[in-house]
Amino acid sequence: MSIDPHRLAEERSIAYHRAIAERIRRDPVILARARERVRDWLAGPGEPRHYALAWQEILQRNEHAIAAFLTDRGEEARELRQSTPFAGALTARERWALWRLTLEEQSGAA
Repeated sequence: MSIDPHRLAEERSIAYHRAIAERIRRDPVILARARERVRDWLAGPGEPRHYALAWQEILQRNEHAIAAFLTDRGEEARELRQSTPFAGALTARERWALWRLTLEEQSGAA
């Protein structure tokens, strides 16, 4: 069986954001940077305003609620994870480890 590339991308995104969710309580800099990035999005012409406003609202929540949203499998969370203010929160090595693990898990599930 082949791996569905859309499902693989979603599972990778979930894995990435799960790692972020686990860290935000230990490292307040992660949330501070995400909030700063959203402020920059709102001040500039880059990111679509809809995403920036949605992330602004989410990042005003408490850490537990933010962490829950980051790993939610609902449509809104899935859509917003595609334009995440948490880009760069993990090192390249950490991302590749997550990508490999996700691929292995999806290969086993296929």
